[in-house]
Amino acid sequence: MIDKKLLDILACPLCKSPLHYDKVNGELICRADRLAFPVRDDIPVMIEDEARQLSSEEVDALYQ
Repeated sequence: MIDKKLLDILACPLCKSPLHYDKVNGELICRADRLAFPVRDDIPVMIEDEARQLSSEEVDALYQ
């Protein structure tokens, strides 16, 4: 689980957009770049090479 205060200050390392925490998959989602950054042992891994690319459908489903 990501601390609410930490989530409030984290931003996408690429575009600086706010991130959404996906509790089910344990990922931080950047809607603008369509990337999912993993959270391992409650630590966000904010490295582009570690992120997975999301489809438009995945991103849209998260924000419904």
